[in-house]
Amino acid sequence: MHSPVATETASTTSRPAALTRVAVAGATGYAGQELLRALARHPGVRLTLATSSTAESAARPLPALAKIWTGSLSPLDVDALGRDADIVFLALPDTASAELTPALLQAGARVIDISGAFRLRDAASRKTWYPETDTLPAGTVYGLTEWSRAELPSARMVANPGCYPTTSLLALLPLLKAGLLLEGSDVVIDAKSGVSGAGKAPKEHTHFSEVHGSLSAYGVFNHRHGVEIEQGLGREVTFTPHLVPLNRGILATIYVRVPPGMTEARLGEVYEQAYAQAPFVRLTGAALPEIKHVAHTNFCDIGWRVHSSGRAILVSVLDNLVKGAAGQAVQNMNLMVGLDEQMGLL
Repeated sequence: MHSPVATETASTTSRPAALTRVAVAGATGYAGQELLRALARHPGVRLTLATSSTAESAARPLPALAKIWTGSLSPLDVDALGRDADIVFLALPDTASAELTPALLQAGARVIDISGAFRLRDAASRKTWYPETDTLPAGTVYGLTEWSRAELPSARMVANPGCYPTTSLLALLPLLKAGLLLEGSDVVIDAKSGVSGAGKAPKEHTHFSEVHGSLSAYGVFNHRHGVEIEQGLGREVTFTPHLVPLNRGILATIYVRVPPGMTEARLGEVYEQAYAQAPFVRLTGAALPEIKHVAHTNFCDIGWRVHSSGRAILVSVLDNLVKGAAGQAVQNMNLMVGLDEQMGLL
């Protein structure tokens, strides 16, 4: 058992006791450290505990967060997490999240899970991609913030979307809802991600000498994010992810068919209506966005071009560690507890 006192910063200990208590499990990974960076400076929460990914890890500081967060990581302790936090962020592998979540919910905590363990509603799909997750807990919400605002305040468990699905669905859902994706036409998603999207654990294909100066496709017809995108759209897609020699960022180029005669201006009206109240979606129209415009931010930028034949190309970009993971998780938390969704993210 580990006391949260040692992990609190000097600034958090002087904050009102009414602030929401938050904890991060798995704070050693890329997304976990982004969570700590945001939560340590968030004016509406009190960061009570941050743990590593295993119970065997020794307590240690995080040099990258020096003078942002003065605490140190504790070994993973589910009892301490459930006791000392109102909301627990899980930045753990799928298996660990599936194992810990029921106990945390039983202890009365609310959970925001950044892994994929609870994203898929269909039991057969979960058995294929996340076999460790037998059932979805009651009160589970798929946390694509811009499309789940009404459900988040009452959510007990939020399944944070994957980075590729967030990039793709934010671009596609306005067209789907407006009936502008031609029935039976292909939706082709060509997406490229920086190396941090593969996680912190070293793998042969993410070594510097393998990635530098190269570009590679992977997971062709065999990537779990493709199933997640199809769940969100309710139709098949052709999704191909690529690894590019960048630290962070995703760019998805999406090819769709829209009704002949559709114009870029009309498409812009659809997007403007869908995202009029979405502070973290920026619409760029024909000025197609770039990864460098969103790096280290919680923004998703969306641009589009339309051909008179009915072919449309959508370009969607975000930072995979922020809007694609930690930032969206904090955005979801803000709405869960009744805060301004921008708090701690600008």
